[in-house]
Amino acid sequence: MTGFHHIRLELAREPGHPHGDAGDGWDIIAALDAEGRLDLEACRAQAGRCFVRRFIRNTTVATGHLRHSLGDHWLLDLDGRDDLDAAGFRLGEERFILGEYVSVISGDGTTHVYGVDRVESIEAAPEAPGDPEAKA
Repeated sequence: MTGFHHIRLELAREPGHPHGDAGDGWDIIAALDAEGRLDLEACRAQAGRCFVRRFIRNTTVATGHLRHSLGDHWLLDLDGRDDLDAAGFRLGEERFILGEYVSVISGDGTTHVYGVDRVESIEAAPEAPGDPEAKA
């Protein structure tokens, strides 16, 4: 399971959402290790590939980057939307495997639990057209 993956998190059951909400969640692009955990070294080496997208009612609210900070904290840093930035609760220890759950602490301090709904491998981005290093 190593390499970069598209991870989709959908809101799990909680007060106000007794059946969860597939239209409320996060899309994350990040490197995973063989056990399905965030691969810190790969994410650091290719930080520009670590993206997040916050969606509500199946509409993109904001996009940004997944960032690692001091104390083994992972941040879901949304560009221009500090009010929506979030932090993973022990995100570095969680396994991103279908059916697992992860906790995300929203900007207002509320913790929400999300189910891992999708984990798909992402191939390396193709080389840009006209790149002199590109092979024909």
